[in-house]
Amino acid sequence: MNRTTQTKRTTIYDLAELAGTSASAVSAVLNGNWKKRRISAKLAEKITKLAEEQGYALNMQASVLRRDRSKIIGMIVPKYDNRYFGSIVEQFEALARERGLFPIITCTMRDPALELEAARAMLSYQVDCLIATGATDPDRVMELCAAAGVRTINLDLPGARAPSVISDNYGGALELTRRVLANCEKEYGEKTPLLFVGGRGTDHNTMERVRGFRDAHAEAGVAVDDTLVQTVGYAPEKAESAMRQLAERMSPLPRGMFVNSTISLEGVMRWIRRSGHYADRVPQLGCFDWDPFVAMLGDHIEMVRQDVPKMLEAVFGIIDSGDTELTVVQIPPIVEKMG
Repeated sequence: MNRTTQTKRTTIYDLAELAGTSASAVSAVLNGNWKKRRISAKLAEKITKLAEEQGYALNMQASVLRRDRSKIIGMIVPKYDNRYFGSIVEQFEALARERGLFPIITCTMRDPALELEAARAMLSYQVDCLIATGATDPDRVMELCAAAGVRTINLDLPGARAPSVISDNYGGALELTRRVLANCEKEYGEKTPLLFVGGRGTDHNTMERVRGFRDAHAEAGVAVDDTLVQTVGYAPEKAESAMRQLAERMSPLPRGMFVNSTISLEGVMRWIRRSGHYADRVPQLGCFDWDPFVAMLGDHIEMVRQDVPKMLEAVFGIIDSGDTELTVVQIPPIVEKMG
């Protein structure tokens, strides 16, 4: 009797033999539980590399496709520490469940290695799709998922190899800067440059916001020195440190500021309170982020609220349509006066 010859699929036992370890250790690494098992990072990296080389993730996904779709959808997020990402997670879960999907979400702390570890764990759960939210290396995540036959969509930060949905960072920053410049001129009777604080200078969103910030100044005929652009990261401690160091070199500081997140705003407000630098008059502020409690600080703050509902609608529109075109969908944010 003739038999059809099939290529033998790689199993965790094959990987265990190649790695010189146990099948349970391989399973723990592929499921993202290796740290709990006290498996060394060196062994975890070796197993992960072998799995990729042997196409193990691809075999897992092929098995799922033979049975049916898993109805599981994954999302990685960089942080849980502000209202923006919390809102994304909450609405993502609601929209996924409306479609009969089961959402899995994990935080990756803006760490590229954790992003890949999370993606591998999602693949082990056999997700149908992965939403990479604010990923530092979305293209690497896409490559890993594509090897397993799983599609990805980028949210918040764009990538070059998968569809992306982001805010119109340039347009929002342009309008926010215009408003704060106008508020400063109205308050102080002169046109003066603002201080930009927060964000990572290498990421797309911050670069676009800095571009809008500079262009709004150019429109107003106000020059901006490079020392006034402090893209020191998002952590409040970094914003506070940047303010302190700048005050040591420059006095007085600008009477208006563009703060690149509510997390950075926390550090800025802490420094203002502790330093007493603006004791005579509170500076005019603009924040590219939104939290209703900021209204308690007074009426001198303009905020940009990213339109999370429309962003998630666009993400699920791509999923529902099956569209794979490498588009970047930009959703206009909303600029609001607080207080």
